[in-house]
Amino acid sequence: MKKIILLTAFLIGQIFYAQTETTQVVKDTAYWTKKGTIAVLGSQSSFSQWQAGGSNNLAINGSINYDINYKKADWVWDNKFIAMYGINKLKGEEQRKTDDRLEINSILGKKAKGEWYYSAFTNFKTQFDTGLNPKDETERISHFMSPAYWQTGLGMLWKKNDNLKVNIAPATARFIFVHKHFTEFGESFGVEQGKDVRFELGAAVNAYYKVQVMENFTIENILNLYSNYLEDPQNVDIDYQLNAVLKVNKYISTNLTFQALYDDNAFKGFQTRHTLGVGLNYIF
Repeated sequence: MKKIILLTAFLIGQIFYAQTETTQVVKDTAYWTKKGTIAVLGSQSSFSQWQAGGSNNLAINGSINYDINYKKADWVWDNKFIAMYGINKLKGEEQRKTDDRLEINSILGKKAKGEWYYSAFTNFKTQFDTGLNPKDETERISHFMSPAYWQTGLGMLWKKNDNLKVNIAPATARFIFVHKHFTEFGESFGVEQGKDVRFELGAAVNAYYKVQVMENFTIENILNLYSNYLEDPQNVDIDYQLNAVLKVNKYISTNLTFQALYDDNAFKGFQTRHTLGVGLNYIF
């Protein structure tokens, strides 16, 4: 256990040291690229004496997808921030959330040869709001920072450009955090009863591919894989996300988000979600 703690401390130290070294040149803005989108999608249905039936409803989804990348000489530093939240309100029923995600990614690379870099990465995921059991909506099963996932590790980054890259980290520490009230009577998200954190050591693969299908249509693919060496390494955790944007004009677009998850600590099977809508979309 002492070796695991020392290895984890080393990995974290390497990332913080590398990021400290890099931020010394923040004033040199010539090497920074920043881009992102803010989208607000909405739909509303209203019925009055409509013989075919129907319930009044309102749905709103908001998202931020922002990249800050740095490149100078042999160094690259890529950062991505994703935040999504959505609600749906049916007449006569309680408001429900339809989307809830907060994710921060950071990869620092030092050129090795060609398109390969020595890399250090960190990834953090959680949610904003309370999640309810779909079978019993009086039972809370999650909320902000419960669960929260933090990965950090060392490996190799293959980067063709900002739109195509794969990071392979065979030495990756992962922490799963939950509040103790979720583990009071049993295990929750893999965290043992009575505890509030689970430690794993394994391998991570993170891939990113963004393609411009046509002038006003882009598709972004994000894939995260993780295998825990310490328990059932054959059960690979999968997190795949697709974000497609079809621009109508500068401010209006059609947005599609699809996500598929597999994590046998949380649920024995695939979890999927998707949102589709037309709304305001601001690129900055």
